[in-house]
Amino acid sequence: MNIKQFVIKTHLTLGLISGIIVFIVAVTGALYAFKSEIESFTQGFKNVEAQPGKEFISPSEAKKIAAPVFPEKEIHGIVYGERNRALEVVFFESEPLFYRSVFINPYSGEIIKIKNHRRDFFNIVLSGHFNLWLPFKIGMPIISSAILIFVVMLITGLVLWWPGKKSKYKQGFFIRKNAQGKYKLLDLHSVFGFYSNLVLLVLALTGLVWGFQWFSKGVYTITGGTKELAFKYPNSDSTLVNTLSYTDASVDKLWNRVKKEYPEGAEIEVHFPHEDNHEALLIHVNTDNKTFWKTDYRYFDKYSLEELSVDNIWGRFENTNKGADKLRRMNYDIHIGSILGLPGKIIVFLASLVAASLPYTGFLMWRNKRNEKREFLKKMEI
Repeated sequence: MNIKQFVIKTHLTLGLISGIIVFIVAVTGALYAFKSEIESFTQGFKNVEAQPGKEFISPSEAKKIAAPVFPEKEIHGIVYGERNRALEVVFFESEPLFYRSVFINPYSGEIIKIKNHRRDFFNIVLSGHFNLWLPFKIGMPIISSAILIFVVMLITGLVLWWPGKKSKYKQGFFIRKNAQGKYKLLDLHSVFGFYSNLVLLVLALTGLVWGFQWFSKGVYTITGGTKELAFKYPNSDSTLVNTLSYTDASVDKLWNRVKKEYPEGAEIEVHFPHEDNHEALLIHVNTDNKTFWKTDYRYFDKYSLEELSVDNIWGRFENTNKGADKLRRMNYDIHIGSILGLPGKIIVFLASLVAASLPYTGFLMWRNKRNEKREFLKKMEI
């Protein structure tokens, strides 16, 4: 077996192993690409009439209103947006994708909508994309392994596509008009695969950042990162517990302080600290409604209300370095294409459709070749 035969065999075998999973990941990724744009039309309950000059209700007031809706659940955070947006109170769930929310008019405190995200279309899609609708501990490793195989297939596919002779270069870049049958399938598989190869490689690698800890840490270290990657809360000063008590009014004070530091319309998410430990209070602020990588994560001692620093990348944006930290923060926005705005999402959508087609066209080529071999053997028997 020469090198090319080995590459062909590897590409074929890995394709048959991972094809169905890659197809599911690709289709769900394509469906998820325009989530925010679609929801802006379909979820009108998130919109309220702006009332200039009128203050929003405080986090403690929002907590009092929403807490009785799900008395057995703990509030994760309260999200404030622009003046024409409802505020959202988010409740913890064991499955992070299937959380619950209460949407409230930020001026009057009226409950607008109670939403169980377990029934949300895009969260169901995302669950398939992340973990094949299985428990995370089972589904995530399966998905990640299939995507790692897909990376190898993209590389071997590029090797197989590479024309050996100058006369075949045109054939590699264009689908032949007169091609029929197996030659048409070959063109669809190889030409579309070539044009989408780089984008799919980026999508696969950014996906692996979530899938494998060793991969995430390795990429971060290679790009010059030195901080912790894990999202960790610093601890409040426990020696102050007997002199300074924490109340929900403390959260209100910090919320008022923080919102004055940012332009109006910034998305501010307030997290109430756990009462049974000394974890800090977290408020994160995003001034860009299209991406997430510039978000400020700010931590405060829940007793003294002094701001605390962290030694991981999930702190103040101004404290991230110019390379590795920013690249790691960009990972989600790169993966969904929002880093390039709407054109980036369109590119991701189209590339995902191509990715879904590759296992299908590859399987058809394998089946046709197998059938041809059977027919040949039958004739030889005659």
